[in-house]
Amino acid sequence: MAMKALFFEGVHEDAVATFSRAGYEVRTLPGSPNEGVLLQVLRDVSILGVRSKTKISKAVLESAPELLVVGAYCIGVEHIDLPSCTARGIAVFNDPHSNTRSVAELALGEIIMLVRRVFHSSHALHRGVWHKSAKGCHEVRGLTLGIVGYGKIGSQLSELAEAIGMKVIFSDVAEVLARGNAKNCTFSELLQTADVVTLHVDGKPQNRNLFGDEEFRIMKKGAFFLNLSRGFVVNHEALAENLRNGKLSGAAIDVFPDEPASGELFSNSLQNLPNVILTPHVGGSTEEAQESIGHFVSAQVHRYLQSGSTKLSVNLPHCQLETTPDTHRLAHIHRNIPGMLLAINRVFADRGINVERQVYETKGGVGYAILDTNREWDDGLVSALEKIPDTIRFRVL
Repeated sequence: MAMKALFFEGVHEDAVATFSRAGYEVRTLPGSPNEGVLLQVLRDVSILGVRSKTKISKAVLESAPELLVVGAYCIGVEHIDLPSCTARGIAVFNDPHSNTRSVAELALGEIIMLVRRVFHSSHALHRGVWHKSAKGCHEVRGLTLGIVGYGKIGSQLSELAEAIGMKVIFSDVAEVLARGNAKNCTFSELLQTADVVTLHVDGKPQNRNLFGDEEFRIMKKGAFFLNLSRGFVVNHEALAENLRNGKLSGAAIDVFPDEPASGELFSNSLQNLPNVILTPHVGGSTEEAQESIGHFVSAQVHRYLQSGSTKLSVNLPHCQLETTPDTHRLAHIHRNIPGMLLAINRVFADRGINVERQVYETKGGVGYAILDTNREWDDGLVSALEKIPDTIRFRVL
């Protein structure tokens, strides 16, 4: 019987087609269902594909005994209970690369629109008011862009901004290589110096409430502010106050602390403020990015199912073993305690089965072994491997 795959949130059609062609029984459902729906539809699903809105909780995972792998067709995985996935031997794969260009391009476009007050002029024309003025409008050439978080998105934005004449400074908690003529500086120095501050930090807990009253106080008067990273990073009430009192000249926000499902009502303290661009978490939402993400994540999920490779898994130890003809592959996920690899190999030795090749890695409390043997498995072998104490999950590939 074919494994069942279920995809939510409009995962790219090419990603879905990958599994259909491979012989899986594939279903797609629109939107991001709530926990109650998930508890009902995942009982016999082995492969789950989601984007950033579907929350995969411990209760959801417990309702899915057949679930082997979750494909997160996005960058962040905060919406997935990774510890519970690991405890159940469920691999999680994401794509931290493919939509970075889309986010960087949107940020650059918003910087130009903010500095030129494009939306202010556009809204006036929509109201029937022709008001042509250069007041408050500037070129971005020569302005200083401060990038907080110089990873895959921040560094690409750095190159794009420098190409149109901006000076670039950046701050990052890690030691990173500057692109072009960008200069590294402290977080405080960046806030005091930059004409435009843009956030591109990750979703780690320490970044929660990174930006609030104190940070806005340090920023230059008349500066611009962008956040295309995580909604919980910024205090929106503090941002709104600094826009109203004129400390900031404008802002562009793509992510929010509370984001409704598509089509639902949205309410936020930044609405109806002048020179503020609000977008519904679409930084990475281009057809090009979604197609690339679809190919990348699907390839990792399919490779895991076929060969056991966890090379790019978010949560499991990274193991990869090239396939060879005339061997039979098994994969064993277990608690990371002394003697587990010995116990696995003893099962084979007791049956006179030679392990031709194996790879073994651990990560935190979990160990993972991929083994190629010279003899095809039988029910007795499978039962013996499954019964090894502290086994989490065993698969014949």
